[in-house]
Amino acid sequence: MSTNEDILTNLLDEEIDLHAMHTEVGEHEYTIDELKAELEEAKKASQENWDKALRIQAEMENLKRRTQKDVEDAHKFALNGFAKELLPVLDSLFMGMQLATGETEEVKRFREGCELTIKQFENAFEKFNIVAIDPVGLPFNADHHQAMVMQVVEGAEPNTVVNVFQKGYMLNGRLLRPAMVVVAKAAD
Repeated sequence: MSTNEDILTNLLDEEIDLHAMHTEVGEHEYTIDELKAELEEAKKASQENWDKALRIQAEMENLKRRTQKDVEDAHKFALNGFAKELLPVLDSLFMGMQLATGETEEVKRFREGCELTIKQFENAFEKFNIVAIDPVGLPFNADHHQAMVMQVVEGAEPNTVVNVFQKGYMLNGRLLRPAMVVVAKAAD
């Protein structure tokens, strides 16, 4: 008898569990089609959330790269303004040296002092990756040169630089100042 009572007790417990589950779900009985539709909606929402997460992750990676590039550029080009202010000083030294003509002892010392100062400038510029643009004999490049005059020059290829009024300079591959040049043109 005890086995029958055990079976009856187990059945009664299962019925209570089924009743509890039915109560939790509510009074609504779900059909398989409804459950399939609900599953599809859940899959769709899951996919949308996954896509959003991927887009946000990609945006964060792009932001990280942009920020890193901005910081690198800030370090790389921090001297930009300072270098631009020094260029006229160097230009004045070049002009002063060119105008110092004569062979007196004072003129020779002046020229020597200018040459040493220019050499110090060039060494400092080299240390900080500031490169002079002196394009005599090279093809004209509008990105790095500013044409001041175009003239017919015998023996020169058209569209080549034949003279430089003022050197140009670049800092870490970025133009600080274009070279002011004379460009050869074809004879009429």
